[in-house]
Amino acid sequence: MTTLPPATDKKLGLVIDLDICVGCQACATSCKEWNTGGYSAPLSDHDPYGADPSGAWLNRIHSYEFGEGAAAKTVHFPRSCLHCETPDCVTVCPTGASYKRVEDGIVLVNPDTCIGCKLCSWACPYGAREYDHDDGVMKKCTLCVDRIYNETLAEEDRIPACVRACPTGARAFGDLGDPDSDVSRSVAARDGFNLLDEFGYRPVNKYLPPRKTSVPLDLSETPPPETATGTTAIEKLFAWVDRTLSS
Repeated sequence: MTTLPPATDKKLGLVIDLDICVGCQACATSCKEWNTGGYSAPLSDHDPYGADPSGAWLNRIHSYEFGEGAAAKTVHFPRSCLHCETPDCVTVCPTGASYKRVEDGIVLVNPDTCIGCKLCSWACPYGAREYDHDDGVMKKCTLCVDRIYNETLAEEDRIPACVRACPTGARAFGDLGDPDSDVSRSVAARDGFNLLDEFGYRPVNKYLPPRKTSVPLDLSETPPPETATGTTAIEKLFAWVDRTLSS
């Protein structure tokens, strides 16, 4: 087992506004494009235009529809690694390939020491780990660590590819350890929340809930036991989202 490093005051992460995300997939495709070149080998793609496509994606978007008639609403729910403060994916890794950086809190995987055992994917309640069948290793969102510190890029490009590509500004990047940062201020102003906070992993990434509509939404509600009976962590996540968006 791996011991977590001391906590850091700097917590780089994303804030995702569920009110203005339009589900256009620009974040997912830009992530795929950038990280296909950023990893030691391209992210796998199999039969991408066929009936049963598969491959490694580090960012996925799910859409939920609820309500009827004039009250009907669609919420698009992006999902990727949340760079938890106390990530179980790190503690269960038998080789230390999964680790959390002390300097900025980013959770990464070292492909040279990953053995593809998938323990991290079983430990992650958010379904954020992707097994790349071509390389035989686990892959995940890196917050574009090879991009955000790259001084050869223009300053406006030193942000994650998903944030740079979002046409509506639904994604923001910054230091959530700094209460005065723009991202921290937006979380405070909009009652931003942790996804599945009851697990205790303290995700750095935050979600901003949809603004009030005629359909009541309570995205902070803890999922009751009867909605958390899925056989996998991601099934539990989907059950929780389905319940909170349709209540």
